[in-house]
Amino acid sequence: MEAASGGTKPPLLGFGQAVIGPPGSGKSTYVRAMHALLTSMGRRASIINLDPAGEDEPGAAVTLQELLALTEVMSELHLGPNGALLYCMEYLQGNLDWLKDRLLSLRGSYLLFDCPGQVELYTHHPALPSILRQLQSWGLRLCAVHLVDSHYCTDPAKFISVLCTSLSTMLHIELPHVNILSKVDLIEQYGRLAFNMDYYTEVMDLSYLVEHLTSDPFFRRHRSLHEKLAEVIEDYGLVSFMPLSVKDEESLKKVLTAVDKASGFCFGEDNRSLGNLMSVAMGADFHFSSYPLITSNSGFMFHLVLQKMEESNASVNFFFYVIQGPICCLLNYLE
Repeated sequence: MEAASGGTKPPLLGFGQAVIGPPGSGKSTYVRAMHALLTSMGRRASIINLDPAGEDEPGAAVTLQELLALTEVMSELHLGPNGALLYCMEYLQGNLDWLKDRLLSLRGSYLLFDCPGQVELYTHHPALPSILRQLQSWGLRLCAVHLVDSHYCTDPAKFISVLCTSLSTMLHIELPHVNILSKVDLIEQYGRLAFNMDYYTEVMDLSYLVEHLTSDPFFRRHRSLHEKLAEVIEDYGLVSFMPLSVKDEESLKKVLTAVDKASGFCFGEDNRSLGNLMSVAMGADFHFSSYPLITSNSGFMFHLVLQKMEESNASVNFFFYVIQGPICCLLNYLE
């Protein structure tokens, strides 16, 4: 699967999701629900369980416990659960041929990677990003799906912490990324929200959240800290969320649509016409008749865009993910 000399690209292994997030955020439940949805849609999907601490995933095509188990590592190396889990991921990082052999037999399947629930793997530890980069080098187009329990929305201080963790994860993982607020059907059990749900999903002006925090005497003395954290989050402008209840098929389909756009699945493997590129990027049908300048130059312009992407060694999904404005980009090229 490695690229041959001369700069040729590796054959496409397929598409998939790296499902990440803290413990208890609903990763395994999401993976099972997404697998069921994909199967009902006629899309062949396979579950890859990369959590050495988790129970055997029902129906998993590959499980890390075939290679090593957390309990055995703890017993033989006298490590605690956290240290043993990090060791397991580092061991997998050094033995990726084992994983590659199993993934090759699943070529053509949409792969759902159920990752461990240890936050440092996503925020600063190098093992998981290294594994994901290697998967991409084999021709696998991945999107990171980061799940966070929606009950954190009921506590403004915890929500700011979630925003910081999500931002750190996005920068560390370096993949097209979809953040999810999971279990929204249960959020009312944890108390009344200070703002409507759109405020939390769109991550609007965080000054309102800071003001709400200062109404509590305990947090008032930390106002400056919260303001600076909010500034960092807003300056990057990367974090937003999609609400999800796995019991609601429509919300699950919306997440799948967002993931397909981010990973490039909706473009197809070979047929990447300018029309469907524009339609997906705009979130609606793109009518070339409304843009005669682009219509008359479409073949030339699409060739130019692909050429630029080749020169920068960028994939289609990464180009879309970073630029966020393909029409403006095309018009700039036309000039």
